[in-house]
Amino acid sequence: MLEHVAIRDYQELGGIIDRCLKSDGRGLIHCIGRTVKGPMNAWIERRIFPGARPPALSQMMNIFEPNDIAIYDVENLRLHYSRTLEIWAQRFEQHKSEITEMMDEEFVKAWGLYLYGSIAAFNSGHLQLFQVVFSHAKNNNVPRSRHYVYDANTNKTAGKAKLSVVSSETE
Repeated sequence: MLEHVAIRDYQELGGIIDRCLKSDGRGLIHCIGRTVKGPMNAWIERRIFPGARPPALSQMMNIFEPNDIAIYDVENLRLHYSRTLEIWAQRFEQHKSEITEMMDEEFVKAWGLYLYGSIAAFNSGHLQLFQVVFSHAKNNNVPRSRHYVYDANTNKTAGKAKLSVVSSETE
């Protein structure tokens, strides 16, 4: 949840990652972000996530560059997260009466607005969902391509590609 770490602390976070990541290890940061630098929506900042700052990828580089950490992959899953939020909103609506018994009406309205507004922000591209894979820059024990993600063999019963992880030593 990098969006809850102050951007001014990214270089320090990178130092911690540098110290803790094994010499041949890989790490992943999964976070809500944005395509350009900017503040959090003021209403969400005040009502839902005080202090949250979804970073642009350029800001995230302050974690990696000063600490000689190399980026190996970046994936954007914003439409997957939009779908997740849609399911949360459906469940929220299904259980609204129960939630109203636990929380006041102001909270229920605010949470609904947050869910639907977030769906719109991800669908419009205002918010992103980044997954950044990284390792020490001097680490050569990394895959040369993404072939390890999708096995050429498919699961005939499910009709979907089978996920398999292969060590770079087999390349």
